[in-house]
Amino acid sequence: MDHNLSQYKIFYEVAKAGNISKAAKELYISQPAISKSISKLEDSLEVTLFTRNSRGVQLTEEGKLLYNHTKAAFEELNRGELELKRVKDFNIGHLKLGVSNTLCKYILLPYLKGFIEKYPHIKISIESQSTSHTIIMLEQQRIDLGLIAEPSNRRPLLFQPVMDVQDIFVATKSYLDNLYLREGPDADFFQTGNILLLDKNNMTRKYIDEYLKENQIVPNQLLEVTTMDLLIEFAKIGLGIGCVIKEFVQEELDRGDLVQIPMETAIKKRTVGFAYNPNGLSTAMENFFDAMRGAGPLLK
Repeated sequence: MDHNLSQYKIFYEVAKAGNISKAAKELYISQPAISKSISKLEDSLEVTLFTRNSRGVQLTEEGKLLYNHTKAAFEELNRGELELKRVKDFNIGHLKLGVSNTLCKYILLPYLKGFIEKYPHIKISIESQSTSHTIIMLEQQRIDLGLIAEPSNRRPLLFQPVMDVQDIFVATKSYLDNLYLREGPDADFFQTGNILLLDKNNMTRKYIDEYLKENQIVPNQLLEVTTMDLLIEFAKIGLGIGCVIKEFVQEELDRGDLVQIPMETAIKKRTVGFAYNPNGLSTAMENFFDAMRGAGPLLK
């Protein structure tokens, strides 16, 4: 475009009003300034845009052609401004999240509740998937936030810690009693028990496998499941010894439904939080972090 927007704005207002003096009042500029701008535009385009008459000015055929385009352009700009104002006034936006089923249930839901109450007009999309898939989508900026356990190498992502979690082995008292009865009081859980773990594609499973390898523990009998919820339920019905996140079964431990099995070397705690790509920080994301801070303490 060879001309600045102000020239087209002046042309549009004059054409709309059909009168230079009315356009001058609308634009808060002098009539000579308007006449000069119109003349410059006509000279540049090498056409006559207006003819003068006793009531003001009238568009030529070329002027009518240009007016139709400028009218559409300024109306579209006006709609854009109104939409932006609406977005600002109502905090309208779209937040795309990636999270596993387990972390969604036990950690994300409380934060979402507070966020929705504070920002009810923001649309939320949730991709329920593995942590590895969430990280890929974050790197490709296909989602805004991912609730994950902090990765060892998180570049190019930033990470907002939320809480520490502890992996433990648990079983029912009856399962342990029967195991002792069958195998003796000095039974090795990992050699004689049914060990319940997440499947090998799960990031938590990879973490536990590293722990088992470092401590030279080789389970004799494994039962693999796809979700933490299912693993917890299997442990609760006495199917075996499950490796679960302590914070997610605290009520069962307090009631005695499950018993924590002491380990010679405790599994190191992990940090769970929200990962995001710094190149895609949006107002909706800033609002989400604001709601998080209001929902409860975050790790520093």
